[in-house]
Amino acid sequence: MAFNHLPAGVHDALVPLSVTPVTHSVPMAKNLRSDRPSTDAGPRPTPSTVLDRLAAGPSRAARITHTEHLPPRAGRHAVWPDRIRSEVISAVQACGIEHPWAHQARAAEHALDGESVVVATGTASGKSLAYLVPVLSTLLDGSEAPNGRGATTLYLSPTKALAADQCRSVKELSQPLANSVRPAVYDGDTPFEEREWIRQYANYVLTNPDMLHRGILPSHSRWSSFLKALKYVVIDECHTYRGVFGSHVAQVLRRLRRLCARYGASPVFLLASATAAEPSVAARRLTGLPVVEVADDASPRGELVFALWEPPLTEMQGEKGAPVRRTATAETADLLTDLAVQGVRSVAFVRSRRGAELISVIAQERLAEVDRSLARRVAAYRGGYLPEERRALEQALHSGELLGLAATTALELGIDVSGLDAVLISGYPGTRASLWQQAGRAGRAGQGALAVLVARDDPLDTFLVHHPEALFDQPVESTVLDPDNPYVLAPHLCAAAAELPLTDEDMELFGPETESLLGQLESAKLLRRRTKAWHWTRRERAADLTDIRGEGGRPIQIVESGTGRLLGTVDAGSAHTAVHEGAVHLHQGRTYLVRSLDLEDSVALVEEANPSYSTVARDTTSITVLETDTEIPWGDGRLCYGSVEVTNQVVSFLRRRLITGEVLGETKLDLPPRTLRTRAVWWTVTEDQLDEARINPEILGGALHAAEHASIGLLPLFATCDRWDIGGVSIPLHPDTLLPTVFVYDGHPGGAGFAERAFHTARAWLTATRQAIASCECDAGCPSCIQSPKCGNGNDPLHKRGAVRLLTVLLRGAPEEGLPAGPDGGHPGSPEEGLPGVLEPGLQKRPDLQRAPEPGTPRKASPQSRREPTEAEPPTEPAPQAPPGP
Repeated sequence: MAFNHLPAGVHDALVPLSVTPVTHSVPMAKNLRSDRPSTDAGPRPTPSTVLDRLAAGPSRAARITHTEHLPPRAGRHAVWPDRIRSEVISAVQACGIEHPWAHQARAAEHALDGESVVVATGTASGKSLAYLVPVLSTLLDGSEAPNGRGATTLYLSPTKALAADQCRSVKELSQPLANSVRPAVYDGDTPFEEREWIRQYANYVLTNPDMLHRGILPSHSRWSSFLKALKYVVIDECHTYRGVFGSHVAQVLRRLRRLCARYGASPVFLLASATAAEPSVAARRLTGLPVVEVADDASPRGELVFALWEPPLTEMQGEKGAPVRRTATAETADLLTDLAVQGVRSVAFVRSRRGAELISVIAQERLAEVDRSLARRVAAYRGGYLPEERRALEQALHSGELLGLAATTALELGIDVSGLDAVLISGYPGTRASLWQQAGRAGRAGQGALAVLVARDDPLDTFLVHHPEALFDQPVESTVLDPDNPYVLAPHLCAAAAELPLTDEDMELFGPETESLLGQLESAKLLRRRTKAWHWTRRERAADLTDIRGEGGRPIQIVESGTGRLLGTVDAGSAHTAVHEGAVHLHQGRTYLVRSLDLEDSVALVEEANPSYSTVARDTTSITVLETDTEIPWGDGRLCYGSVEVTNQVVSFLRRRLITGEVLGETKLDLPPRTLRTRAVWWTVTEDQLDEARINPEILGGALHAAEHASIGLLPLFATCDRWDIGGVSIPLHPDTLLPTVFVYDGHPGGAGFAERAFHTARAWLTATRQAIASCECDAGCPSCIQSPKCGNGNDPLHKRGAVRLLTVLLRGAPEEGLPAGPDGGHPGSPEEGLPGVLEPGLQKRPDLQRAPEPGTPRKASPQSRREPTEAEPPTEPAPQAPPGP
């Protein structure tokens, strides 16, 4: 039997390891802008006071495992470059900003010199102003041209909400400049009657990569006057463009540069990023241009109190009688309620859409018992809402009408939520960069702020709240992407050829894989070479070949069956797990049951209901080894890295009681399987190693299964991935390896770099996995170490002690020296059959993935002759997104 774990990560973790809280002083990133006056009256309580109130009572105080105090920091001023127009400086001063911070002035200087620059400073450090000042000065110069549009700027953000927020800020700042600056948002929500005006007259266009890919570039002739005058391209929150999504955006930017050159323009790229390792390297890979780095944060920072919070154990028992902690959802709802009662303005970041809705509902119900008026001041915010709903919530948050908001990462990015006092983070968000980004939403006006990380009952969260040094003493991660991934590059070559026939001069722009891929695309009759150029040959729009967020196909529309009202959307990749028949769907505090899911018409019909449970989908997975690129001995065992094919099918769903999570029953589903070709790391053990570890055949499956669950839970600490981005399978006798084998794989066609990172950090990764299991105080395994509540096999079999002994023996044979690093800029390579994913967007899965270099020389492995049923866990919330397409 095979046991697996699909992209989503283990949902239940380790136990307390005793640590003595210590105070570290680490630089926290900030991102300023906020001149909006606070609507709150009276002095605010200090962050420590707010935390003391939350922790009041003996049971509450014991839940805080560590408190980190980051002291305030003074700012360093500079002067704007003398080339900035005086009118722009006056406009900035009118907003109350007399002098820039040193990093803002440096970034403006580079921009005016025609150098692409990335500003990689913390949340609330004023990155927006750093690029806006040179942009507005240049637009003012351009307004004096005969046509009034001698200079234009294109602004790209990962979400529509951020673009709308930035547009408001630009309008406020440029008000004294009259009609010289004409900003406008151009995205899927823009009315068609406004679009022509924007194309002809706007000189500061704010959009997202989706609209650029599907709307602007394919219609470039209609944008010719704008592109001809394009001086700057602003890429906001560029650290979010990582992994496969970032690789797609990198190719979209290369297509933009190509068309700009066609119209005689060579824009300067201005990038803004949260603090990241090697931001200039990532920015260069994203844009394909040399990029100067400005990373010395000179802005002031208020005090930040950061608490790590572990929910208590309950009297309930989970599968196999394991102890169960209170859910992070319930704990966060309590904390949000308490903060609202105190009048503390807060945002709770939640990993899933359902979790955000549930937290807001629970908080509203509890607040209504205290004061009915307070219940109206808490709401949910997530992707999938209709545009008018999102705008209304954003406005309520800005005005202070809302005291509390339960939000997915759709609100994480850059929206100006000045005046917030506290941030709750329900579950580790996957990377330290994202953790600091979310924590930085509070205290944006320079005042002190409180951040609380509420641990989920899973291995990584439990490990982190008892090892604060892993959060506070470690640098943020590098942003990794691979534009040369053929699954990414091929559809963009088709789109580029449709925009303008491809020539030999374009080879360097699109990368070293271009030439070989053009031959494959020509053989597939997607492109045709005529004289010296490749042309798109089909009637379909080439830009529709790929969904740059990797969500796979058209979004599923969620429609109320009785009225025909559109409630919202869910991406196609999540449909099988989120809106299957019988699923509970939450929207704006109301509960619906899915009555039917039509995958052909992309519609889920729902009706309002009030069930006493939530639903969780379960999958089965099988895996086939296609090719082994690299393998090294680990004692008698082997550690391998290569290409695999994964077949996944959602087979049932569980009904779980609200709050407690108690399983009420399981219902079978009949949904089609989905196939994924990707990259994986796997390790094998021999009979001698099993004997040494005292693993007999009766407990072998449970030991492997337990090690697999825990290793997936800990991998995000080493591979900077989100748990839904990776999957796993454990098999006592795999037909390809002919040995007991554990696989961990990337959840995206062509690979995303996580499995490769796991390969290169295997010794540290599996050592932490063993430590996590061994240090758990439970007897036979629990959600804090080896159990997953969404395990397709019902967490059976699992053998905790066997997993510890097995990993101990495996690690004895681990090489002392580090593994060889892969060549920079490597990619997974396409399967022998060519590029099946190019015209099959339905095979694409999660967006927020990273890609790292590929090591070694390929070598063939035997094909697998059979597939075994496995276990899986569905993804929760996709990466921050704007609904795709214009």
